[in-house]
Amino acid sequence: MIVLALPAKAEEVVLGLSQNAVAITATFDGSDILLFGAVKRESPIDLASDLEVIITIAGPSLPVTMRRKDRRLGIWINTDVVEVDAAPSFYAVATTAPLQDILGDVEDLRYKISIPRAIRSVGAPMNVADAEKFTEALIRIRSGNDLYQVREGVVDFEESTLFSAAFRLPASLTEGDYLARIYLTRNGIVVDDYEAIIPVEKVGLERWLYNLAHEQPLLYGLMSLAIAIAAGWGASAIFTALRR
Repeated sequence: MIVLALPAKAEEVVLGLSQNAVAITATFDGSDILLFGAVKRESPIDLASDLEVIITIAGPSLPVTMRRKDRRLGIWINTDVVEVDAAPSFYAVATTAPLQDILGDVEDLRYKISIPRAIRSVGAPMNVADAEKFTEALIRIRSGNDLYQVREGVVDFEESTLFSAAFRLPASLTEGDYLARIYLTRNGIVVDDYEAIIPVEKVGLERWLYNLAHEQPLLYGLMSLAIAIAAGWGASAIFTALRR
């Protein structure tokens, strides 16, 4: 029997997280996460190394319908619709240097690291000639809401060994598993990568209300109606008492 032994990687990522999960509560206003780690080597470090680090955090990918409005006869109407097959609900990229300088196009296509590559849009209606503009609009809208972030040069990489980067997760997070990925690159080529899952889920009252709304919608609707009636009656009673 002949066994082919694969050569050991010269450099590998060892990762740590400041927190292993994010809890969404009724008063949740965002969360800060610190990703840190080190580069494990089989040989002594070369301080002249051109090794770079790219870190990404991606939320659950979901289909998105993008519509374009045009003014026709003085009325704004939907004229074109493009269905984006899957787009991350949240996506952040942090690097040690400008992304275009440390990641080649072929590697970006392979690993889907940049925001446009992370969005999957297989096809568009034949009557929409500029379908790529819909993806650009999606990126622009979510970037304005801090759901898509590109932070070049913020990864602290000490002596090409220890690295760290802080991420701010906004309050409007989608529940699910968030994927943290770290890439080591040299001359635009990925030499190693590592992945870790960060669960993001509702807890406490927020979880109870969410489950009630989805599992027992009739009871949730009746409870909401009762609360609204009670609030209206209470406000009326207070107003009447103040008038006296």
